Order: sequence, then C-alpha cells, then structure tokens
Amino acid sequence: MSLCWTDVNDIAIELVEQYQDIDPRYVNFVDLRNWVMALPGFDDDPQRCGEKILEAIQAAWIEEAD
Repeated sequence: MSLCWTDVNDIAIELVEQYQDIDPRYVNFVDLRNWVMALPGFDDDPQRCGEKILEAIQAAWIEEAD
C-alpha cells in the first residue's frame, strides 16, 4: 500500500504501530514529518507537506492511540 500525505488516518494507524511508546501529544512537527516519511510504503513529495497536514496527522494519531 502506498501512503500519501492526505492518507491521514492510515498514517495515524501506522504511527501507532511503529511508535507504541510515544505520546503523540508531545511530538514536534519536525520529528512527525520525518517519522511519516520513514514509514514503510510512504511515497509522496516531501514538499507537499504543510503544518495543516501535520496537525491533522497528529490529531488522528492521538485519537487512534486512545
């Protein structure tokens, strides 16, 4: 499966699995961006990522982790 920045919920699920010991409420956007780009199957242009996308990913990650 190929992931893009707009696959917010799928990315959140992958982050929950990859970073089980991390509290997503305290992740900075630099780390979050790097971790998303390092996910298996992630294949999107790094330049397409902005603060709103990272906020949406973090919110979905928080919701998925709860």
